[in-house]
Amino acid sequence: MLDLDMSPYAAFVWPAWGLSLLVLAGLSARALIAARRWKAELKTLEDTDETRAQAARSAVAQET
Repeated sequence: MLDLDMSPYAAFVWPAWGLSLLVLAGLSARALIAARRWKAELKTLEDTDETRAQAARSAVAQET
């Protein structure tokens, strides 16, 4: 089966695995946070663009 006994090397291998796991978790969390921030910024920009387009249509409609 799976042999996890690394005898003399365990003191180096397990901390390396642990550190790698922490780094990967941190990078994943950072990417997720950034993606949520970008999504919120995109929504804000789209809403602003929509508001400007409606204002322009309203101004054109009032002129005619």
